[in-house]
Amino acid sequence: MAVKLHRCRFLGYRFRHPCWTVQEALDEQGIEYEIVVEPTFPRGRRKDVIAHTGQHFLPALELEDGSWYREGSKEMAAAIRAGRLGRAA
Repeated sequence: MAVKLHRCRFLGYRFRHPCWTVQEALDEQGIEYEIVVEPTFPRGRRKDVIAHTGQHFLPALELEDGSWYREGSKEMAAAIRAGRLGRAA
């Protein structure tokens, strides 16, 4: 798997949900990804996300080269749709 999408456990929420916004952009672009469900509360339990992005916010993308990408979901979706996923981080 080339990309890991670190997202919340609420996989069914699609309306205006940040994690779904990024997941939808990945789907639209045909990018293969693996979903990594992160703990909801307490957010401090998101150890990998915090260690690699410095934040506890989701969604976050772990790229094939080991780098991580985290921005606001709208900015992340725009970068994915523009084909800048590997260069966005």
